[in-house]
Amino acid sequence: MRVTFKKNSALLLIPFLCFLLACSGPVIRRQSSGKRPRDNSRKFFNGVKKKVALLTFFNESPYGGPDLGITATEELRRELARTGEFIIDPMANKIFGSSKEIYAGGGVKLVQLARKAKVAGLNFVVFGRVKDARIREKTDEIGVVRETKSYTESKVEIRVFDVNSNKEIYTDEIRGYADDSTFRLFSGDRESKLTYRRELMRYAVRVAVRRSIPRLIEISSKLDWVGRVARILGNKIYINAGRKSGIQISDILKVVTEGQEIFDPETGALIGVSKGEVKGTIEIIDYFGPDGTIAILHSGGSVVEGDFVQLY
Repeated sequence: MRVTFKKNSALLLIPFLCFLLACSGPVIRRQSSGKRPRDNSRKFFNGVKKKVALLTFFNESPYGGPDLGITATEELRRELARTGEFIIDPMANKIFGSSKEIYAGGGVKLVQLARKAKVAGLNFVVFGRVKDARIREKTDEIGVVRETKSYTESKVEIRVFDVNSNKEIYTDEIRGYADDSTFRLFSGDRESKLTYRRELMRYAVRVAVRRSIPRLIEISSKLDWVGRVARILGNKIYINAGRKSGIQISDILKVVTEGQEIFDPETGALIGVSKGEVKGTIEIIDYFGPDGTIAILHSGGSVVEGDFVQLY
């Protein structure tokens, strides 16, 4: 009987030790309202991808440091690419700089560089900031192993600048939430707690970014896709968009002149850009390079290098 008692005691002790070891570090079990996009049906996608300049976000909240701005940027990059409707230009920051630079200049830099962006084949610019990120915790007051409940919230501002109309067309503040409950040893080390809090704030920022995607898709569907005549050699017209952008052989594109900037006569402020005049149409006959096409004249004439092209 005595031996049996010792064995039973040891068997009872093993689960308790396993419980303590499991609770020594944070185990994140999250519940949030952030769903991946494309849960519902959407408008018809014509197959041609918009080229986007995604500028690095910055964090202006007192928590999380620069890492939260990078988290927002990379999550937005992944989610936009995941839709299959966009091409993220890797050189965008060299043209415009970071989101922080755009905010510092009041958006003037975007207007000044709009034509350069248009020549580069960009359709719109996405920029923004993490306005706030915070976490509140409630911990049991009794026990060696204590339950901690964490409530995390983030606010991410996202803005869209349309290159073709040369103006900002969208701004919104999206909130992300992440609630978590875990068990931790009362004597847990400080570094583990800080890592746990950073992960929760990152997660809340990702949730906010994901919630913005359906709206960005909706806005994009209302904007015209615009490409450019890069070169003319003989009767062949080279376009700066091809297989990667979703252009198909035998597609017909219309060639348009550059629109004119319209200013308010009283204030001198830029109102917008007029639509260019249609010069003719071209037909896609072949691909070249990683993302270029070759076309021939289909109707009209006087097509020159630098002209813009749109879907017919």
